[in-house]
Amino acid sequence: MTSQQQGHSLEEFGYPQELRRSLSFTDLLFYGLIFMVPIAPFAIFGQVYQASGGMVALAYVIGAVAMMFTALSYAQMSKAFPMAGSVYTYAGRGIGAPVGFLAGWAILLDYILVPGLLYLVASIAMHATISAIPVWAWLIVFVAVNTAVNYLGIKLTATVTKVLLIGELIVLAIFLVVGFVALAQGKGNGKAFGALFESGTFSWPLIFGAVSVAALSFLGFDGIAMLSEENKGNERQIGRSMIAALAMAGLLFFVQTWVASLFVTDPAALIAKGDADGVAFYSAAEAAGGHWLAVLTAVTTAIAWGFADSLVAQVATSRLIFAMARDRQLPSFLARINVRRGVPGNAILLVSAISLALGLFMSTRPEGIGDLSSMINFGAMFAFLVLHVSVIWHFLVKKKSKDYLRHLVLPLIGFGILAYVIVNAKVAATRLGGAWILLGVVILIGLYVFGRRPKLSGLSGEESA
Repeated sequence: MTSQQQGHSLEEFGYPQELRRSLSFTDLLFYGLIFMVPIAPFAIFGQVYQASGGMVALAYVIGAVAMMFTALSYAQMSKAFPMAGSVYTYAGRGIGAPVGFLAGWAILLDYILVPGLLYLVASIAMHATISAIPVWAWLIVFVAVNTAVNYLGIKLTATVTKVLLIGELIVLAIFLVVGFVALAQGKGNGKAFGALFESGTFSWPLIFGAVSVAALSFLGFDGIAMLSEENKGNERQIGRSMIAALAMAGLLFFVQTWVASLFVTDPAALIAKGDADGVAFYSAAEAAGGHWLAVLTAVTTAIAWGFADSLVAQVATSRLIFAMARDRQLPSFLARINVRRGVPGNAILLVSAISLALGLFMSTRPEGIGDLSSMINFGAMFAFLVLHVSVIWHFLVKKKSKDYLRHLVLPLIGFGILAYVIVNAKVAATRLGGAWILLGVVILIGLYVFGRRPKLSGLSGEESA
């Protein structure tokens, strides 16, 4: 489908069509699902369980609702500006280029750290399974394979992610079937409603603090917006695929955490002591079906994080860097396209190098995984707040829209929920994330001082300001 059929041509925004349009609705849906990882709670189940006081399924339900409001705002902005860059583009064109830079800088904290975190977690898990191969070797393997796939073109990436997604869903189905059979046989801890509500421990700050941890599982649905210039359908397809992916992932997260919570052998100890080794879910799987199920879920998690999720994370990060570079807010060589493959080759290689260096460095600092996760969540939440403001500013202030439900009420609700999540997040995450935003402000000031203030192609000086 041509850009004329989509309703907006990329050229009208001041950019040539360089990336290859080859992605269907199904491709985008699979991409969003694989980025979020249908089995993402496997890896952080114990952390969310402890943070929520055992009400892990409730934390995921509220997290899904919170993210759905954000997906609705993404849907509005992706129709208005169908191009790569996600919240960087939407805030920049919806409000102003300086705001877009800060939003892009915030979401960059999420995207630039995510691949390194995923590679590290997967490498540690594989080393625990095959101890003869060191963590650094697994890191190199994961990074090398994913870089090769991404560099060969977006269509190959889409095909590979479909295969990996199907594999994850099969393992998840096995776990759920075994779990429900075990429940029917009378196994489990009997806390059928404890994962949803515990009257003695429930409080909104507690739950929203847990949501700030569970949010890591949902991050990725927004990555679909990075592929707007590779979408071959109409401009509404981006928003629809984001909402569909988020709804499906939310349902899967709820069911698997609810079942797993029924096989936690010592709920009080997990809440009190936490899950330092990250094995709470696998222990629950073993209680439900035996050691083979624990091994299956653990290895699948490593493959999902090391190949599937990190593969699409690398795609999204490279597209964000590409979008910022072509607007001269990052070095211009990062905006170069591999003409034969239709991909931002230099950006892909940069992301690979950063991910490998970050993974190798953090592999020597076990406490760094928690800090990385917290910073990733903060960067995403901050960028999402700016996204909601962008919807209100662009449609109500600039376009004088009368659709108050989609352009005022829903964005305000989404903003309020996310703000409350950030307030109840870990203090360390807030400080580290705040330092990153402050650094972005300093860089922005530097751009103005050296005469390189942010400016988006196709906008006048007043519109960019």
